[in-house]
Amino acid sequence: MIIGSLLDTDLYKFTMMQVVLHQFPGAQVEYRFKCRNPGVRLAPFVDEIRAEIAGLCRLRFAEAELDYLRSLRFMKSDFIDFLGLFQMNQKWVRVEARADGAIDIAVAGPWLHTILFEIPLLAIVNEVYFRNTRPVPDLAEGRKRLSHKIALVAGHPDLVDMRIADYGTRRRFSRDWHEEVVTTLKQKLGVNFAGTSNVLLAMRHGLTPLGTMAHEYLQACQALGPRLRDSQTFAFEKWAAEYRGDLGIALSDVYGLAPFLRDFDMYFCKLFDGARHDSGDPFDWGERLIEHYRKHRVDPRTKTLIFSDSLDVPLAVRLFERFRGRALTAFGIGTNLTNDLGYAPNNIVIKMVRCNGQPVAKLSDAPDKNMCDDQRYLAYLRQVFDIPQPA
Repeated sequence: MIIGSLLDTDLYKFTMMQVVLHQFPGAQVEYRFKCRNPGVRLAPFVDEIRAEIAGLCRLRFAEAELDYLRSLRFMKSDFIDFLGLFQMNQKWVRVEARADGAIDIAVAGPWLHTILFEIPLLAIVNEVYFRNTRPVPDLAEGRKRLSHKIALVAGHPDLVDMRIADYGTRRRFSRDWHEEVVTTLKQKLGVNFAGTSNVLLAMRHGLTPLGTMAHEYLQACQALGPRLRDSQTFAFEKWAAEYRGDLGIALSDVYGLAPFLRDFDMYFCKLFDGARHDSGDPFDWGERLIEHYRKHRVDPRTKTLIFSDSLDVPLAVRLFERFRGRALTAFGIGTNLTNDLGYAPNNIVIKMVRCNGQPVAKLSDAPDKNMCDDQRYLAYLRQVFDIPQPA
């Protein structure tokens, strides 16, 4: 099976899941799949995808895996005990072929029991697609490209403080290629390799697992908070209540940067370790965030700017050079590391669209990343957060 362990996912799924257990155990949610590439035919592979999902739902956490999670300083004992009883249930997932060759995937049920589906489902869809369309992958080309990326950073004295991380689980070419990429980065990138978002690979190769929160967490708080306008501050406050200053990287683009900065006041500037960029111009984002910290009398050199939006290594180097000495930086690179063998990668996502029966949405600084199936709610969200319509 493509997924052989429930740890084969991103760390932020567990950090958010712990918050769900303690803060929102009764929440009900719905997720939807979207492929942003036109013309990609996934329908012929529906039966394979369903079979892989059935295998995923037979998995349980092994004792060694639970022990590893328990060793992470921010994981709490009762949450690990819960994971010891946890098993995914296939009844929460529906996969259907469409007449146009695309597929529909819907995940609906208790948030606590469905939150772990997203990453392995995307990895399954991607690997099933590529093992059928590229049965003899050009690994030599992939290794050549990876070596070129490593050569841009490793051994350069002026880049010794640059930190690159693997964020590529969801859109990887395959499980085996992902592991080869990570082990190669560990061996050849050296001090420039910060770690991986993939918990299984972090455990297996002695790497630092990386991640805090994702869009779905702040989206769900649109339905779970006291009122919509306060949902972003509500999400940050609940996060702080759970982690007491740990895991302090705030996601900045669920409503766009301007609404984020309005809510990210002096208290949050001081409380959180930094913020993560995931849409819009990264240079403009970094400049505005540095100015925001200064405005609130916080030294930006003590804060971390994490860049993770469609990065490649040359762009990461340019960003590092722009902000070196002005703020701490880190770079999470996904598809460009784990699915760059010379074939067009699939831009696939699974996003939360409802929580407790209410529509939820993301309004990022890149309109093509917006995802909501209720246009009236989207218009209302823009009004509440004073977000202009895109030109």
